[in-house]
Amino acid sequence: MGYAYIFSTIFFTVYGQLILKWKINQFGSLPEAWIDKFGFLFQILFNPWILSGFLAAFLAALSWMAAMTKFDISYAYPFMSLSFVLVFILSVALFGEPISTQKVVGFSLIILGIIVMR
Repeated sequence: MGYAYIFSTIFFTVYGQLILKWKINQFGSLPEAWIDKFGFLFQILFNPWILSGFLAAFLAALSWMAAMTKFDISYAYPFMSLSFVLVFILSVALFGEPISTQKVVGFSLIILGIIVMR
């Protein structure tokens, strides 16, 4: 069951990041004027999808707290780096973000590090 807490933490973290990026892309760029920035961010804050991203972050925190009851942090925390890999893969698939050799090598090293650590 402990691994379910770790992977639910990763799931909620990835969901939150992707939802925030998706909706913020739809709202456009941050305005230049300081007061406009505040209004822009305040408008985005109450979007239901953005709120679901914040809820996902909260659920990730709860899952992480549950995971900490099962594992040492030095063992469990490296699994969180899988969220970087998943966000990278899904950002390429969903948003068409560019792939580079450096990114692929970096993420391969992350996965290799987790395998070596186990």
